[in-house]
Amino acid sequence: MKILILGAGKMGSFFTDLLSFNHNVAVLETNPERMRFIYNALRFTDYKQVEEFAPDMVINCVTLNYTIQAFRDVIPYLPQTCILADIASVKTGLKEFYQECGFRFVSTHPMFGPTFANLGNLQTENAIIIKESDYLGKVFFKDLFNTLKLNICEYTFEGHDEVVAYSLSIPFASTLVFASIMKHQDAPGTTFKKHMAIARGLLSEDDYLLTEILFNPNTPAQLEKIIDELTRLRTIVEKKDSAEMKCFLDGVRRNLE
Repeated sequence: MKILILGAGKMGSFFTDLLSFNHNVAVLETNPERMRFIYNALRFTDYKQVEEFAPDMVINCVTLNYTIQAFRDVIPYLPQTCILADIASVKTGLKEFYQECGFRFVSTHPMFGPTFANLGNLQTENAIIIKESDYLGKVFFKDLFNTLKLNICEYTFEGHDEVVAYSLSIPFASTLVFASIMKHQDAPGTTFKKHMAIARGLLSEDDYLLTEILFNPNTPAQLEKIIDELTRLRTIVEKKDSAEMKCFLDGVRRNLE
């Protein structure tokens, strides 16, 4: 299969490395310097090269806020049989775009990122495939994710955003609150250092990505849950209520089981 990767960032490079030994892969990147370490794949900087390549699938790995525009820019140079694919962690606007674009599509979300995941060993990681996707596109990504031994789930576009609000918005918000009140420690403990490493990793992500995940319509309800539990914990601490603290901790442990 001829596959065009849009973007040579961390995930674009990851998918290029992953696919280039079994498929004819090309990478389209407007900044040639980002393709310095791309190997075993064609390097494109011009859309005319895309037209000549005539890909069977385009995998969009550009920065989240440019995902739809990147599709719009490349579509005039694609054969009508090409399948559009995205790996966006936020699907806002994509369902509507796919409905109007006239191309088959497959939408996925690898639930791991280059900041925290070990890209060489993903057996404990997950991936989502959107149910409304083209059948052949779903088969392609299921086979690909199975080779990585990922746990695969299928959700609708709406279901995906609900899952993301829970699995990303809560840890993102909690980490941001921790970092916002964090003070330098001359002798930080192990737990503090681990939280600090997570916070630094999170803040190394693109601001637009963090914003869009937190602006998910389902996020406010999750934030309310955090506020409610913090309020409950503060009351327990203020009253020094040992019995209630035990109930609180027992509840937390049950959630972790």
